[in-house]
Amino acid sequence: MDSGSNISVDSIKVEPTFLQSLTVIVASALLICVGYGLFKIKVEILLLIACGFIGLIAHLFGFTWKQMQVGIVQNISKGMPAMLIVIVVGALSGSWLVSGTIPMLTYFGLGLISQKLFLITACLSAGIVSVLLGSGYATIGTVGVAFMGIAHGLGVPLGEAAGALVSGAYLGDKISPFAGNANFAVSIAGVNIYDHIRHCMWTTIPAFGLGLIIYYFLGTSGAANGSLADSDALRKALEVHFAFSPLLLLPVFISLWLAAGNRPVLPGMFLSIGVSVILAIFIQHQSPVTVLNALIEGPDIHTGNKLLDKLLEQGGMIRMMHVTLIALLAFAFNGLLQTSGLLAPVVTRLFQFTTTPLRLVGATALSCFLVEVMTGAAYVTILLPAELFKPAYRKLGLAGKNMTRAIGDCGIVGVPLIPWSIAGAFMSGALGVSVADYAPWAVFCYAGVGFTLIAAATGVSMAKLKFEDETQAGS
Repeated sequence: MDSGSNISVDSIKVEPTFLQSLTVIVASALLICVGYGLFKIKVEILLLIACGFIGLIAHLFGFTWKQMQVGIVQNISKGMPAMLIVIVVGALSGSWLVSGTIPMLTYFGLGLISQKLFLITACLSAGIVSVLLGSGYATIGTVGVAFMGIAHGLGVPLGEAAGALVSGAYLGDKISPFAGNANFAVSIAGVNIYDHIRHCMWTTIPAFGLGLIIYYFLGTSGAANGSLADSDALRKALEVHFAFSPLLLLPVFISLWLAAGNRPVLPGMFLSIGVSVILAIFIQHQSPVTVLNALIEGPDIHTGNKLLDKLLEQGGMIRMMHVTLIALLAFAFNGLLQTSGLLAPVVTRLFQFTTTPLRLVGATALSCFLVEVMTGAAYVTILLPAELFKPAYRKLGLAGKNMTRAIGDCGIVGVPLIPWSIAGAFMSGALGVSVADYAPWAVFCYAGVGFTLIAAATGVSMAKLKFEDETQAGS
């Protein structure tokens, strides 16, 4: 298995046993989970302490600091694309705010969306945009922020609103042909992307549908506590302080158009930001200095409405730096885990029990959970289980798309439920709601696990291996 560095497990002076690895991993997990959940210690500090703990264990196994540093740096380099996207999304959301794009979407959303249908509308809207953009980050950083403004105005519980938005945003990460996570999974597994997407529908449709049903009953239960006066006050303040124009939809259409052409994510974001800057200067009559500073620090807007001012204090690259710090520490932690060889004995032990489809899918799900809890990194959650279990699926005569579906249901969409993951930190920061508050309502992010296990237990939709080369269509 790829250890994430040039150091082989053979160079370990004392190779960790299964019991040693399990003890260290459980201790690290308890440190992070108890420290964050019970004592409310910042995740950054807990990850730093965990890095020190794993580093000490690695030293006892015979590794030098130079060897550990190689593993850390190489793993951080793997996470740089994701971190760059997060930072640029900060500038993107800042530009959409200062240009009036998000305020205009919020204004009309408050007039069109009812309390009862808000959660369904938010989830479906985020889902459609995420499939088109292929990025949960870009979806939450733009339309997600707008919908949270609407939630405030309508009095929708913010945890429920954020959960519905995160569910929708991660639909694209699982099944969009433009999504980095989905494409990374199929590239590792050697599976055709469109076969993967079609196969995922067996579990995606019921999991997403279950979420919509729950959101409908939540909406009709009368949990919302907003009033028409609150909504009208927000709309009036927005109308007074922003000029609205159909041109403000240009950044949205540009992002969707570029995504539909399967063009690179970052250049498309920069183009959308550039257009938003021009709109802010010529439609909102903001000075160039104010607009450019908003990309870094977020917009500084004072409307006289405290709730609206709080909603508009979003965006900006600086606000994403704490997310980047968490990502750096998470990838450093993962680098130390892999370099020390601590993950391999635990995960390979699972391999011995994968003698039936249910056991194999169950082991895939469990390994995804262990890796996402320990590393908080989506790409690592995809990489390690895919590398480990790919031969096992072939041994049982199962197509690789069964594995990529399981990884999608149990790994890709589950990462935003981990508070110390880069996804969890980003969603929480962008939406202004803690992971603990929105996680129970992000139904799609955990419901797929059950449907994947049901498929494995019943054999329904467990596709057999057809071709040796599964990258060809129809595999």
